[in-house]
This record gives sequence, structure tokens and C-alpha cells, in this order.
Amino acid sequence: MLPYNCLNKNLATAIRCKISGQGLGLLFASLLAFGSGARAQLQSASAVQSQTPLKWPNITQQNKPWARWWWEGSAVDEKNLSDVMHLYKDAGLGGLEITPIYGVKGEELKNILFLSKRWMQVFDYTLAEGKKLDLGIDLANATGWPFGGPWVTDADASKSMEFKQYTLQKGESVTEPIRFLQKTLVRGEHRPAVDISLIKNPIKLNGSHNLQKWALDQVRFPEYIPLVALIGYDKAGKATDLIHLVDKSGHLDWKAPENGYQLYAIFQGLHGKMVERAAPGGEGFVIDHFSLKAVDHYLAHFDSAFNGNSLDGLRGFFNDSYEVDDASGQADFTPGLFAEFKQRRGYDLKDYLPELLDKNNHSEEAARVLSDYRQTIGELLLEHFTEKWENWGKSKGKIIRNQSHGSPANILDLYSAVDIPETEGEDELRFKFASSAANVMGKALTSSESATWLKDHFLSSLADVKKAIDLYFLGGVNHIFYHGVAYSPMTATWPGWMFYAAVHFQPTNPQWNNFAALNEYIAHCQSFLQNSQPDNDLLQYFPLYDSYAQKGRALLNHYDGMKGFEGTAFKANAEWMNTHGYSFDFISDHQIAQLAYDEKGINSHGGHYQTILLSAVHYIPEATFEKILQLTKAGATILVYDHLPKDVNGLSDLSKRQKAFNDLIASLQFSGGNNGTQQAVLGKGKVIMGSDLASLLKAGGIRRESIGDGGNLGFVRKSYKEGKNEGKYYFINNRSDTAFEGWVSIATDKAVSYALYSAMNLKTGLGRVRKEANGKTSVFLQLKPWESVIIKASNTELKGEAYPYTKIAGAPIALKGNWQLSFNTGGPVLPKAVTMHRLAYWTSLSDTNALNFSGTATYATNFKKPMGATGVNSWRLDLGTVKENAVVFLNGEKIATLIGPDFTVNIDAKLLQTNNHLEIRVSNLMANRIHYMDRSGLVYKKFYNINFPAHDGENRGPDGLFTTINWDIKPSGLAGPVTLTPLKKL
Repeated sequence: MLPYNCLNKNLATAIRCKISGQGLGLLFASLLAFGSGARAQLQSASAVQSQTPLKWPNITQQNKPWARWWWEGSAVDEKNLSDVMHLYKDAGLGGLEITPIYGVKGEELKNILFLSKRWMQVFDYTLAEGKKLDLGIDLANATGWPFGGPWVTDADASKSMEFKQYTLQKGESVTEPIRFLQKTLVRGEHRPAVDISLIKNPIKLNGSHNLQKWALDQVRFPEYIPLVALIGYDKAGKATDLIHLVDKSGHLDWKAPENGYQLYAIFQGLHGKMVERAAPGGEGFVIDHFSLKAVDHYLAHFDSAFNGNSLDGLRGFFNDSYEVDDASGQADFTPGLFAEFKQRRGYDLKDYLPELLDKNNHSEEAARVLSDYRQTIGELLLEHFTEKWENWGKSKGKIIRNQSHGSPANILDLYSAVDIPETEGEDELRFKFASSAANVMGKALTSSESATWLKDHFLSSLADVKKAIDLYFLGGVNHIFYHGVAYSPMTATWPGWMFYAAVHFQPTNPQWNNFAALNEYIAHCQSFLQNSQPDNDLLQYFPLYDSYAQKGRALLNHYDGMKGFEGTAFKANAEWMNTHGYSFDFISDHQIAQLAYDEKGINSHGGHYQTILLSAVHYIPEATFEKILQLTKAGATILVYDHLPKDVNGLSDLSKRQKAFNDLIASLQFSGGNNGTQQAVLGKGKVIMGSDLASLLKAGGIRRESIGDGGNLGFVRKSYKEGKNEGKYYFINNRSDTAFEGWVSIATDKAVSYALYSAMNLKTGLGRVRKEANGKTSVFLQLKPWESVIIKASNTELKGEAYPYTKIAGAPIALKGNWQLSFNTGGPVLPKAVTMHRLAYWTSLSDTNALNFSGTATYATNFKKPMGATGVNSWRLDLGTVKENAVVFLNGEKIATLIGPDFTVNIDAKLLQTNNHLEIRVSNLMANRIHYMDRSGLVYKKFYNINFPAHDGENRGPDGLFTTINWDIKPSGLAGPVTLTPLKKL
């Protein structure tokens, strides 16, 4: 046979290799067989002699998926902790994040107050058990979310800005007391909410029992709130501070000196946001995230609780997003706001309150003041909360994991400030804000709160979860956290304790039997994705100041993916690049300031990029634009879509900054370029501008991957280095219900070997590749619906066997005959075994117990080895329709666990005997048993606080809670047809 190093080169080079006569014959045979294809330099690894096998990376604790671990009521005990942690370990989880939440009705005596002495005992036990089992442990720095609790005083709680406006004529004064009565507000999960007269002030006096029962989300007591500023404005807008003329009763001793005088009175309100889903001992107000003093006080409570505990075994701390403004009104003020604003922006915000607060003022000046206000709030959130919390974690030797989305700040900077940025949701571009921050700043991990709501309760399958997880991978995530697993005692009545918004990754879920297969798949994928670096070419500037300057319904905008950027070139360009094969990250002003340029390109903490893209930006800080042009002078290529930035942001020192900005703009002298673009040379680099994005990217020489051109394949590309071996990883996912077979072009010019890794079935081997006329290399892929593959494109020679491609060698053969159906585990009652003369769901039986059944059942049949097939290497077993996943046994040997959505497995022909016994163990959803419980009036919705809401309105009962009462029986089992299709090696 041809030596490996000959086969892995193009054929022209192979002819010059020293080969044996047998190899020479094979080569000429190949030339004759492929004809013009040989001249196109078709390469194949199919003739590679078996040498050193390609190896899968070793699986670590961090490679495995982790899960949020709900401690309901913190009603845990050592024995059950140990028991359930063993189950989690056996299922393939790598770690758990403890988040205490609301309690379970009837279990109140088991509740443990958060951070109490007993709570710390069970926490320490959990850490020790985690070390024994090699389960990592994180801890949420709160119960539920956002950060808050009973130790948060009114002074440290989130604040809102309230105001009154007065118009006076000459000689007039404000006759009434200048006071603001904060109106009563009570919002909660229950309707109607509890009467304010029953709620004691301060909140902590109400006791955990009442607060669990009431499930309060927001509370404002009827009281006068402090006046913090009173400013008068003449017709010219000149401001006069009048607060010192207001007495204790609120009366102003002052008269207007001219007509049309405007007075703005600013009051500091208590926003009233409460911790959502709080656990016993964690109920209380949410902190003022903008106040350093409030954050210090908050974290000091943990210092006190942790005193004397080593925290050995704890990896880090977690925050479940900002979400303060998931309430009535906004948390848009902090006691130090005016002083902080003046220090940071260089002018007094109190001089411009009409511009800030008058919704009808749409002047340029008003837009600039609003921008400066929002920028200041964002900086306070970054510095006083996020960076302070990160440093607190470091002081304890722990990492910080944070969900920054939803914050009124530049979320790229918030994500950058922590060790592990975390995202959530179902939108790939939303994920990229977290992964971009990790990529640009050189952080190894991007995590995700995964599968929070896929379908309504009890309807999501492992196949649904896999589809969701693969999308996270395509968005740059490499550290999956399920949302989540609820602690439930082993003795709890089925279905046990559950969380209100989860897919229910519970041991009581029949799909738990096959959960390990999904977890193994994720672990193998992440073993590549975590041990590699980003390989994106383009940095798209995040035009936050354009958003900051736009008036809206409220003072603050909250940033979460592309929300708020509808209709912008920024969003349109990101979507277009994401679907047209361009790899990019988002970048902030603060991150741009840290860039450099060297011979490899634009250098960030996380790696190199080819260019920065400005997408029709209007406002940009002059310091950012100056930095971009400095990179240009050093040799960078900068791309400008549609037009150059128009102006600087904000109001502070405006004339000076505008002059500096205009000088920078004037330094760019554009002339005609290629494909309708314009080009300005500056130093060693250039700025290219155009209104057609495809032409602009082409003019900039930006790589384009054609992998997804058909619309079904998604990809993420990364770089790796293993000693002297380096190259690229491509994670490719077929995001369709249709199988893919064909060549995909790979935009890497240094690779000489290509290996494929299929993480679901652990197939690996050297890929079939060919050189295209344009000089690019294509790899041949065969992907089942929703299947993934990892391509390892190596710059050095890889050795191993060929990837097991197959081709169909005959028509499918249906397995006909009787099927024995027996029920293994589940309930409420195990149905009786039956013989089926025609394969069908078990829910097609007349047995009521089968209709109500959730669990695992075995379909078994005998069949003879198909005759007449010659040269067959393997057989494709196709189970047809399965509800919901299955384990396949052939002649007593486990062949595969199939979680779907594809239910086929290739079986080595050697495993088929003359007479064969096939068993298919199918696990269904929890749905039918829950439906039985709803019809029978059996209680499983037994939780405090939110207590099982419906995701979809049609599943909401008269009591407002989730119900299955109107459901039909969900098909369960194996419907087939089950077929065998002969296969040959390709």
C-alpha cells in the first residue's frame, strides 16, 4: 500500500514518493479510476494502513456539562446529598452550582436558613462530597436572583429617581411643601398580592415563613422619600441650586426672579425590588448595584458566614443576571450619582435636569446629557459591583461566573471583568456577546444557562436539549450548565421536588436512564472546544453610544443581545456575516483601548484578528477612534460600512473633543478602491469604506467559510496547539431534519492532514479530502439530521485509519414478525407484557396502565441474518419513529444509546449471527404519568413562591398554574418501522 505520507499529499507529489510496486499499482489504479478527478488532486485516506490511532482528548471534570442545583428551602441533609450526588456523578455531570430557592409545602420543618450555622454545615459536607466524587461546586452569591437578602437595609437597597417639576412666574414661590409621597406598591407571584397593611416595615421583620408564603416581588411602602436636589432654571437655562432654602417641612423660602422659571425637585425613591425565588433566610430587598458601600456591606455578610470555613472544594461564585428592572419602574439612581457624574463627566448633571428628564426635549444637547448619564450608570455597575465582586472572589481564591446580559451598561465590559462570562437563551448572536468578551480578553471558558424553557413542562426530550446545546457551541459557548437539577430526597413521592422553569433533569425523569449519553457527547465536544483558542477574523465595534443617545420610555436601556438594535446596520451586518461564513467577535471601546498591532495582525489578549468593522456608527469616543487610527498607522486594515463616524459621544468638554475628532477624520483621504469601495492609506495600514458589506469584506481580504452556504450547516472555528502540532478545529453541526452528504470547503491553507471526530458515536478517522481548483481544500462529510462532527485540520501529519464513511449497498429490509413488549421500570403501575404482531407505540394498547405509564419498556424480536448481500461491511439499523430515546442491544451486547432526533446506528456486519435477538429499550417523557396525576387530583405542584407556572397559555388552568388536564395521551414507545440497510465502505 502507499506509505501514509504519500497518500496525505496531492497525487502529483505522491508520484515522486519512494513507493513499493504494490503502492505504484494502487496509485495508477487510482489515476485510472478517478480520471480528471485525480488531476484535480483528489485525496483519500481510505488506503491508509493502520498506524497510531487518532486519540480523543482525555475527559476532565471541566469538560463535562455542569448543572444549576436548586436547593428548595435548603431542605437538604447529608445522606440524601450523598445519594443524589452519586446519581449526578454516574449520569456524567462534572459539577454543580448551588442556588437555594423557595421551599416545598409540607417540608417546612426541614428548611435551613441561608448562611446559618446549620446551612454552612451542609454546605461544607457538600464540598467534601464533591471532592470525593470529582464533582466541581460553584455557589450563587444569593438565593434566587438578583443579589439581595434580609441583611440589605433600605440604605443599601436599589434606588429610583423620582421628580417633580414646577413652573413659576416672577415673584411666585412654591406654596405647597416640596415633598414626594411614594405610592403603595405590592407585586408578587400571587394574584391578588398581599395587602400592604399586613407587611411590616422593614421587610426583615416579616419572618421567613410569611415571606415564603407571600412570594413578594416588589414592595414600596407609602412614605415620603428624601429630597436630594432642587434646581431652578431661568429662560436661558442657567441653573441655581435651591435645596439649602428648603426647611425640614419641605417649604421653600424663595421667589422666582423672572417669568418662566422652571424648578426640578429630585427625590430618592426606594425601588423596592425583592429577591426573586428567594430561599428561606434569603428574602429581602435587592442591593443597589451602583453603590460601592452597598456592595461592600452585602459581601461582608458572606465574609461573616464563611469565617472559619476553608471553602476547600468550592470553585467559584455565580450571579444569575442583573434583572433588577424586571419590576415596576427602574432602579436608576444611587445616593452618590451626582458626585460620581461630576467627577467622571466633568460637569454637574444638576445643571441639565430638564435635558435629562423632559421626554419632549429631543435636542442634540439632551441626547448628549442622556448619553453621559447612561455611561456613568454603566461605569458604576462595572466598577462598584462587577469588578468589586470579582476582586472579592479573588481574595478567596475563587473564580467569578456572571450573567451580564440585561444590565444597563456595556455588557461586553461587564463580561470581560469576570473569569467566566455566562449567557442564556436561544439566539446565537446573543451568545456571542459573552463568547466575544471571553475571546477578546483571553478567557478560556464561556458558559451558558442551558435549556431553561424549551417546551412546556414534561415535553422536552433529550433530542430537544441536544439541538439547543449545539447552538450554544456554534455561538462560542464551551462550558454547558443545565438549568437545572432540583435536589430531591430519595424518599420523595414521584415526581419529586422540581423547579418551575426547567426541562426537569431529574432522576425521576425516565430519560435520566439515557442522560449519560447526552452528557458524554457534550464532554467530548467540550474537550476540543475548551482546549483551543478562538480563530475569528473580524472585530465588530459595539456602537453603544448610538444607543445611549436615543431617548426611550425610560432613563436606562438594558442590553441583551441585539435587543434595542433593531433596524441598525450593526445588527444587520452581524446577522449577515453570521449566515455567510464570516467569523467575528464584538468589541467595546474599553477593549479597543487594549489592542496592539504586530506582524500577525491586530493583537488582543485572546489572539489576533484581521480587522475592525465599524457599521454605520454615528457617535464614537475620540479616544476610541484615535486608537483605531493608531492601529491603522501600525499596519492594520480597518473596514467602515456605509460612512465614517459622525461625532463624539456625550457633552463633557465637547468642543475640544470634537476638534480632536475632526482632525482625525481629516487625516483620512479616500480614493477609489475595488468593488465600489474607497480606500484611505494611513501609515502602514489602510481604511476601506463601502456600502456593500460583501464587497467591503472582500476588499479587506477577510476569510469566508462556505460551510454553511446550503443553509443547513453551522460551524465554529478554533485554533489549537499540541506540542509541535497545531492547526484548526471545526465544530460543524447539521441543523436540519435532512441528512447531509457532500464536500465542504475549509478556509485554512496550512493544513496537511484532516481527521474527523464524531462525538455522539465516538467514530474517528482520517477524512477524505480533495484540492479544489481555487486551491482550497474540501473535506467529505456524511452527517445525519442534527448530527455534529469535529474536523481537526492539522499543520503536521496525522496518522490513523480512514474515517468510516459508508454507502448504501441495497434496499432497506424491514424486520417483520412478532415483537415482545415488556415494561421494565416506571409507573404509576407497570403494565403487563404483551406480544405485538405489528410494531406500535405502547400507548396504542387498550391497557389503561400503558396509557398512564412513564418509564422504560423493552421491545424484543428475533430475526435471521439477511441473505444475498455481498461485500457488506455493516448494516444500518433504523428504528424509525421513537418516543423518546432508546438503548439498542443485539444478541445481548449493547450497541448504542440513541437520544435522537436521528435513530439509526451502523452495526458491524461481523456482529450479525445466523439467528439474532434484538432488544430496544425505550424511555418516554414524564408527560403521561403527570397527565394521570392531574386527572386523578394527585398533588405534585406543592411549592412556595411561583409554584409551577405554564410556559404556554393553553396549559394554564383556572388556578393560573400549569395543568395537563386538556392534553391527549402523548405517543410513547417504538412505532418503527425497524429496518436493516446494507452498507459498504465508501
